[in-house]
Amino acid sequence: MLLNSNESIHFSEEQSMLLDSAKEFCKDKSSISVVRELLDSETGFKPDVWQDLVALGWMAVAIPEQFGGSALTIGAVVPIVESMGRTLLSTPFISSSVAAQAIIRGGSRQQKERYLPSIAEGEVATIALLENEDWGDDEVNLNAVLVDGDDDQLLLQGVKNQVQDAAVAGLFIVSATVENDKKLIIVPASSLKPGAIKAQKLIDESKRCSVVDFSGARVSASHVLPGDYNALVRDIKLIAAMLLAAEAVGSAAACLDLIVEYLKTRKQFGKVIGSYQALKHPTVDILCDMDSAKSFVYHAATVVGDEPLNSDAEVACRMAKAQASEALLFAGDRAVQFYGGMGFTYECDAQLYVRRAQWVQQAYGDASHHRKRLAGLLLECGLSFGGFSGQRC
Repeated sequence: MLLNSNESIHFSEEQSMLLDSAKEFCKDKSSISVVRELLDSETGFKPDVWQDLVALGWMAVAIPEQFGGSALTIGAVVPIVESMGRTLLSTPFISSSVAAQAIIRGGSRQQKERYLPSIAEGEVATIALLENEDWGDDEVNLNAVLVDGDDDQLLLQGVKNQVQDAAVAGLFIVSATVENDKKLIIVPASSLKPGAIKAQKLIDESKRCSVVDFSGARVSASHVLPGDYNALVRDIKLIAAMLLAAEAVGSAAACLDLIVEYLKTRKQFGKVIGSYQALKHPTVDILCDMDSAKSFVYHAATVVGDEPLNSDAEVACRMAKAQASEALLFAGDRAVQFYGGMGFTYECDAQLYVRRAQWVQQAYGDASHHRKRLAGLLLECGLSFGGFSGQRC
């Protein structure tokens, strides 16, 4: 992807204010001790922190003003998510933001008026797309069929996997096959059968995912999002990948801080270990990878707007996710290695970052997943390994 002379990565005044407030809020609410305290909790976050976050207007940031929002773009959410990643603050913020984008981009006027104000006010929403562990699988086996004798009621049959924050969600945006067409459907949690949500064990214990059985749930046909399914799901996945990349950049920065502090205080053979080049060089590599990822993330935040994502935006989101997930993975791995035997213990904070890295790597596609798709996009734009043709994506 090429930038012309009029394009740049920039912050609006509103985004700068969001970044400043997010840094302070996350630092105050999510110390490492608090993060560890919440690992064994049912939801992984404190309800009062969620309400405080909502009161700050963060859930309303990327929602249009006529539906109770602040009328900024989804790119304005990036500095908030990066700050959350830096302190490992886990809330349903990303899940709800992505679900809101599905309604904004693919919903009818009536659906937006009904659901977006409640999301802006803190109702948790989430996306249910996966039916197995493969983010590259586009099959949709969950069916929604018309109930006999009632053309307005749909009966769902099927199960979704890795549904984030399902246990606290009031709304699900579910991919389903409706009369042989793939669609997204808004499914209220109240329509699920008892015991439909079963928690999954994740390597990142600060995150929460569930298997959700939607079988037997009934919804009105008016809950089907009318937007084009393929374009809508593509955009949702790319936006989610961008937000997870922003979270990973924040976590990589915190992991680097942890490493540097250890290198400055740990002594071996009478010398501070940070003086050894064998540790200096990979630490600098972490910094370079992290800065590169941050540039990709904020470029993506700049080019992703309210309109359907074009090839520029797709390239930016995929590059951001590939680079950020690998940057955090490398940082977490080096943190464990630098701490030595202690780094492999559960009590060492390096474990929190290497576990987060494993989660971020897989969610919404790993680096290989995105690079495989980038190859075609970049070649279509006339780019080559030795340079570029000057053609714009």
